[in-house]
Amino acid sequence: MGDFTGLFWLLFFMVAMFWPMMSQHRLTQQRYAALHALERKRATRVITLIHRQESLSVLGIPLARYISIEDSEQVLRAIRFTPDNMPIDLILHTPGGLVLAAEQIARALQKHPGKVTAFIPHYAMSGGTLLALAADEIVMDENAVLGPVDPQIGSYPAASILAVVREKGPEKVEDQTLILADMAGKARRQVEDAVYRVVAEKMPADQARQVATLLTEGRWTHDYPVTVEILQQLGLPVRVGLPREVYEVMELYPQPPQRRPSVGYIPVPYRRPDYRRLPSGRSEWETKR
Repeated sequence: MGDFTGLFWLLFFMVAMFWPMMSQHRLTQQRYAALHALERKRATRVITLIHRQESLSVLGIPLARYISIEDSEQVLRAIRFTPDNMPIDLILHTPGGLVLAAEQIARALQKHPGKVTAFIPHYAMSGGTLLALAADEIVMDENAVLGPVDPQIGSYPAASILAVVREKGPEKVEDQTLILADMAGKARRQVEDAVYRVVAEKMPADQARQVATLLTEGRWTHDYPVTVEILQQLGLPVRVGLPREVYEVMELYPQPPQRRPSVGYIPVPYRRPDYRRLPSGRSEWETKR
């Protein structure tokens, strides 16, 4: 009996150790299959840049993800693997990240001779917006958003640091604030020039400069949702209508399970309901699935 109990616990711990690895491998294969299906449908190279919180091993420690140097290395490698005449589809879902990494990816996308299409199923903020702007076409869900590209210095917006010095006067602020203001001014000019370079190929120079200034000057807060309507009014190549396969890819990048889910629904698509009135006067609807 004792030997059987020991064997049971040994098997239990082995399964506990290897099950997350097996699950991750299965999920990775499902992702490859979904990407391959989209590539075959559109005859493109599909690259994903999807940042969610992910669980670390069996500990369940949430890891915040953002555009990093490692991301730029991988995306640039994928672009190098792509023939010049093959279009690229870039699926973006990111809060942003390092300016250096985002600029590297944006420049590489611009240099690719084939058409580049950015798909935005939910949001691509900050550096993610810069990547979307570098594409030849931006395709979004009707409720998806981009965001301002104004630089942040530490935990403060560069535009706000400059506003403090401008309102109080240089003689009334500390040296550290003046140093931050100097950095903020340089960062804002650099990011504005980066945005201008990626949109200048899509519109007249004066209009491109206005768009670059609007997105980087700090007119909005850093998390302000720039909608499809705003982007179209700015003259950017944006349209609504994501392929179904893009949503299927996103389903394979789930948020880690939580103890108390905050969103609940029956996870099947509904068609338009047929309404009818019951004899009792109550209304009822029948849904065709």
